[in-house]
Amino acid sequence: MFLTSACRICLAGVALLVLATGVTVSPLRADEVASGSAYMAMRAGTPAPIRVGAGDRIGGIPIDGADIDAIIDPVTSQASVERENALPEASPASAQPLEFLNGGPENWTSPEGLSGSLQSMLLLTVLSLAPAVLLMTTCYVRIIIVLGLLKQAIGLQSLPPSQVMTSVALFMTLFVMTPVWTRVYDDAIAPYTDPEIEMTLIEAYDAGSIPVREFMSRQIDTAGNHDDVHLFYSYMDADAPLPSTFSDVPIRVLLPAFILSELKTAFLMGFQIYLPFLIVDLVVASVTISMGMLMLPPAVISLPFKLLLFVLVDGWRLVVEMLMNSFGTF
Repeated sequence: MFLTSACRICLAGVALLVLATGVTVSPLRADEVASGSAYMAMRAGTPAPIRVGAGDRIGGIPIDGADIDAIIDPVTSQASVERENALPEASPASAQPLEFLNGGPENWTSPEGLSGSLQSMLLLTVLSLAPAVLLMTTCYVRIIIVLGLLKQAIGLQSLPPSQVMTSVALFMTLFVMTPVWTRVYDDAIAPYTDPEIEMTLIEAYDAGSIPVREFMSRQIDTAGNHDDVHLFYSYMDADAPLPSTFSDVPIRVLLPAFILSELKTAFLMGFQIYLPFLIVDLVVASVTISMGMLMLPPAVISLPFKLLLFVLVDGWRLVVEMLMNSFGTF
């Protein structure tokens, strides 16, 4: 009898501590404790008040059944109110995720879910290819190829570093393309983002593509690579007559023709840069062979002479000047 009363008093004390910390635990009946089913009642959440016998004490203070209920009920009510206020209501947007994510792989491969999956895949693909596509419409291709051929012509495999050459090409591209991008911003981006001007996305695209088309057309015309445009245009529609002006050429024809023209122009300029260094290599090789130094690589001796020649003629300025002149006026 004494042990049973002690157990009930301990359980009542634990319940008070738990409820005071804000954690809700379903109260247990004294008969369930006596029968050994307290754990099952706690798991099942059986609602019943805790009764304390007459003469029982909690912390040395006499207390009866009515007093323990008067203590537990306000604590339980306060803990419930705090819990409800602490938990925010789930919004419909958070309760329901994106439609194409529901159902797992089975829904993704269904006709309805496949549409959303394809849209996400196409969006990620466009975002990943956008920087490369934008660079292809600029003078970056020509500049980076010419600088790469210059590096090979001198014979320096790791100097200047690739990061330096890429940075030089990017800054030169920014310098050349700044007038074009300024026109794109003034004609398309600024009016499209202005709330006072009504411009659709299609109209903004058409207005913004005009400066880029003019730049690509001017480079093709300056290099004299009109055959590249005719090549792609004939494959697009063999029966259609050739366009008389570049404004009649679709962008899907003008863009690959521009890239092909840039490659041809870059390799032609690279050959002009390569030729003086090739002559130095031939002279050094002839001298070393005539002196009987067959085991000495000619590149070891020719490299200092090529560097000296490049520095004396101010090679970096000449290469950059040749590149800038190749783009014409802009």
